[in-house]
Amino acid sequence: MTVRSTGQSWALDIALAQGGFDALHPQAKGTLEQLGHDHTDFDKVFELVRSGAMLPKAWATVAGQAEERAAHHERGGFAQTAADLYLRAAVMWGRAQYSVFDAADPRKRAFREHADHCVERLGALRDNRVRRVVLDFEGHRIFGLLHLPAGEVRNAPAVILGPGMDMIKEDYIWAAERYYTSRGMVALSIEGPGQGESRAGGLTVDLTNYERAIGRYIDHLASLPEVDPARIGMFGISMSGYWGSRAAATDRRLAALAAFEAVTGDFRTIFERAQPTFKNNYMFMAGYTDEDAFDRELADHMPLGDLVREITCPVLYGIGEFDELTQLEQALANYELIRAPKELRVYENEFHPLGGAAAEVFRFGAEWIERALSGAFCEPGRDVRHYVHRDGRTTDGTADPAWWLGTVPAGVAEARIAGARQA
Repeated sequence: MTVRSTGQSWALDIALAQGGFDALHPQAKGTLEQLGHDHTDFDKVFELVRSGAMLPKAWATVAGQAEERAAHHERGGFAQTAADLYLRAAVMWGRAQYSVFDAADPRKRAFREHADHCVERLGALRDNRVRRVVLDFEGHRIFGLLHLPAGEVRNAPAVILGPGMDMIKEDYIWAAERYYTSRGMVALSIEGPGQGESRAGGLTVDLTNYERAIGRYIDHLASLPEVDPARIGMFGISMSGYWGSRAAATDRRLAALAAFEAVTGDFRTIFERAQPTFKNNYMFMAGYTDEDAFDRELADHMPLGDLVREITCPVLYGIGEFDELTQLEQALANYELIRAPKELRVYENEFHPLGGAAAEVFRFGAEWIERALSGAFCEPGRDVRHYVHRDGRTTDGTADPAWWLGTVPAGVAEARIAGARQA
């Protein structure tokens, strides 16, 4: 636990009691729906929550209700109704286990077992098109879910679905079906070092092993007859936008990257200014209990910096104008350093979850990747920018907010000058 989280837990409890989930992630319900959470389940959970300590119980309670109904419908022969409910239960069991920050806690393991059971039943009811993947990785194991289109599939494009720091592989089941396999693409939702089952097995995240894990997942996809190894891309949100950027810079097999809410700034914002749970979680993922050691040995070295200059595949970045984990000025400065074909969208008045534009973002990101893997967006020097207004308009040619009145913050201006010189 960090010093801030210990001293400020009372404030978070008051915020949860008064503001519900928005206290943790403003306007995030739209994003959670894209991750398989039915809004009625979501509301039932937060009707039960008045403090952070109540979160595991609330998620487990409503998850158990959905799982019980799923089993009822499965016994009655209503396979797809049961599968839908197993999906809802699985993502809620995932939230329950995430809310326990002790890898050895038997309650965390029990919640995980329920999530695994729900996914196993879901896969059986979906004609085995959702399959568990377990891979050896640097003396440990990493875990994923393979999502296949219906029918006979050969040499199809594939996408790695990368979770944010507080997500698990099950969070992408709904999106994988809706946006990828329905279009004939193969999808692989993953857990990297420090996440989900990988963390439970003792694998912590360090500065570089997450991108190596992505490379291991690429190995697996490339070995499948269903996948064209030359057409493997990645969709990442939040920290997976960061990890995906590192992977794109170090593994040329990644043919496209769409990254939304990517943490591309100085990491002081996310770890020192944002709510303390973010740093708590990352310290748990990295296996640290000493906050000073975490800062010195890992956090201080995490900013992407010049590494993004090594990216060669087409990239798409999208970020909320008031993202509370990465200041827009820092996101723009990071974007200027990228020399690959690139595209940027800034969403007016959106926070980190991009909740007001979530359905658009998930669909657009999927369609953009599909086109990129078909050869689009790869022309040298491509630089497409949009400022997406809240009222539905877009300003094309720039992603700078209109209220800046044509001015440019110093850090962004310096990065643009450097970018122009390297071009």
